[in-house]
Amino acid sequence: MSGFNLSKGTSFNLSKAAPGLSVAYVGLGWDANDDPNGPIFDLDVSAFCLGENGQISEMTDFVFYGSEQKTLLDGEDEERPYSTDSSVYGAIDEIGGGEGEDEDEDEDGDEEDMRIYFERVANHIKEIVVVVTITKFPHDEEKDKRTLDLDMSQVKGCYARIIDDATGTELCTYTLSDDFGKEDAVEIGKFSKDSSGEWNFKAIGEGYEGGVMTFIKKYAKNF
Repeated sequence: MSGFNLSKGTSFNLSKAAPGLSVAYVGLGWDANDDPNGPIFDLDVSAFCLGENGQISEMTDFVFYGSEQKTLLDGEDEERPYSTDSSVYGAIDEIGGGEGEDEDEDEDGDEEDMRIYFERVANHIKEIVVVVTITKFPHDEEKDKRTLDLDMSQVKGCYARIIDDATGTELCTYTLSDDFGKEDAVEIGKFSKDSSGEWNFKAIGEGYEGGVMTFIKKYAKNF
């Protein structure tokens, strides 16, 4: 059963929807390039674990594919980056996008996924912000200079969905609108705990130019 469809700016109470929720699976996907000659759409998902001041307190609170801090989760054969408090396990980098036609795509249909272990979140962490950025030359796998001109207006069907990892129940989904221009980075949404101790997810959908460095400048000012 599909989860609740979020629109930009709306929040969803995860704890009410799934009492006892301890681990959230965050799946992301997007449509492959319609042009079979490319360039390949390679999006990366990252997370920033923010303190009360809206900043990360250590660089390991920035969880992304290039993190030095990585480990294997049970049953997986590729390492994932993880946060300082081991509450956030980032994505294993995948490229391409699509709708289940790629044999290398996860069987659940998502191109990339993360895990949020709510019980491990350190007391000083107030928000976990999830962002998506387009990988460009020379960091793209194919070393295709055409990726330099890619932006979010060309990438369609980009979504994030949150699933109760224990039950497999989809709780909510947020699909980005198609009204982006030259932005190549999007703040998808954020997890936060309210005064009653319940976890919520807010759909943000804010676009930026400048790739992942935009978010590093915003959330890692002390580094």
